[in-house]
Amino acid sequence: MQNNSINPSGPENEHIVENKELNIWEALIPVFALVGMLAYNVFIFGDDALSGSNQFILLMGGAVAAIVGVLNKVSYEKMFSEVAENVKSTTGALLILLMVGALSGTWLISGIIPTMIYYGLQILNPTIFLAACVIICAVISVATGSSWTTSATVGIALIGIGTTLGIPLGMTGGAILSGAYFGDKMSPLSDTTNLAPAMAGSDLFSHIKYMALTTVPTIIITILVFIILGFTVDTSGTADTQGIMNAIEKTFNINGWLFLVPIAVVALILKKAPPLLALLVGTLLGAVFALIFQPDIVMGLTGAPSLTMESGYKGVMNAITVQTNIASENAILSDLFSSKGMAGMLGTIWLIICAMVFGGIMDGIGALSRISSALLSMAKSTFSLFASTVASCLALNLTASDQYLAIVVPGKMFSKAYKDKGLAPENLSRTLEDSGTVTSVLIPWNTCGAYHSGVLGVGVADYFVYAIFNWLSPFMTLIFAAFNIKIKQLATNVVGADKY
Repeated sequence: MQNNSINPSGPENEHIVENKELNIWEALIPVFALVGMLAYNVFIFGDDALSGSNQFILLMGGAVAAIVGVLNKVSYEKMFSEVAENVKSTTGALLILLMVGALSGTWLISGIIPTMIYYGLQILNPTIFLAACVIICAVISVATGSSWTTSATVGIALIGIGTTLGIPLGMTGGAILSGAYFGDKMSPLSDTTNLAPAMAGSDLFSHIKYMALTTVPTIIITILVFIILGFTVDTSGTADTQGIMNAIEKTFNINGWLFLVPIAVVALILKKAPPLLALLVGTLLGAVFALIFQPDIVMGLTGAPSLTMESGYKGVMNAITVQTNIASENAILSDLFSSKGMAGMLGTIWLIICAMVFGGIMDGIGALSRISSALLSMAKSTFSLFASTVASCLALNLTASDQYLAIVVPGKMFSKAYKDKGLAPENLSRTLEDSGTVTSVLIPWNTCGAYHSGVLGVGVADYFVYAIFNWLSPFMTLIFAAFNIKIKQLATNVVGADKY
């Protein structure tokens, strides 16, 4: 996911609030209330629910949780202390979102994104496009260790290419996220890949090696499904690629030198530079390249007769901060060549803050701990222990709205149970990633779901079915557990235990 380096403490230091006075049904009241209110709200508003009403519903869910907390003698100060910690933990995510909005603006007016689309149309066609999206994003995400960076760079370009090829946005978004989260799981540079073994008591490379047993079959199935979809998707009449490329050339100065900017951003990430720094550099380089390669575009944004220091500054700042639209003779490109800048990310930021309020109050009253404890108590067999872990990760992604908590809370609470059953810690760390890391992007009010939906411009409901890798991963880990496939035992408990 995103780099958490600007936070004062890592997610592994997260304090889990317990409340023995709270029973499971009381802990679930806010969850049922939230789900019911969200369902009704989406029924009324449809796709417009994320424009603000869902955000208020999350606050209403937090209010229900607060009432439950007051009835169980939890102080107002305690609840809002946890809310403050939750919001504080998203500081990096919120700043990254703003910077992604800025970057998308300068990458549009500089011609970087149009150039990526132009050359991408020459290489990719509808038949191989979706499978290629998975593979390209997987490679980038493994290299950078970040699904967030992958979406914000190559993901935006692939969305544009898919649109011009006439491929449904949901399919393209699902393919991008499937590949991006494969890398997020498997890269040693990923913070979640380091966090999961830290919580379970395993080591990084043993975790990655053991996780490959479920992850590799899942990504292979995902690629095969997208290959089949590529042969069945109907793009007739909508993929006039030569006409689109001609229209791009008439609007922008297409130049291979523009690729230096995304290459520089990826190089900074590979050098482990903070994502905020890498995105800032990408934004500023995009602004410079806009003035060099697209002076007519910059002038057009301000209506100035010539490019001066004043008009150049104003054009670039408008692209960074507010909505920018670049007209094209092609209708598809007119819709595609628009950016909302930093202002366009405010709705997503609003959603994340409201989700953190709900999650913080749920944690403050002890509901998150109580729900996980209840799931843990149902784990009587090896399979039920795995199933309880998966259910706990999903529940935390739904209620806490944070990928880190979906790894930290179950990791801390289930580690002893795995040890007591003679199971190696790799079993727990793998399950945390197979269910906690990848499913976060499937929930609209989770920080990951809100981020990727906002960056790619594709609703969670649209890409959910096509994010095959993400929803298939929990099932794959449960299949391995059900059939006792490569379930590693503690060497001290079992003679001749599996060794990888």
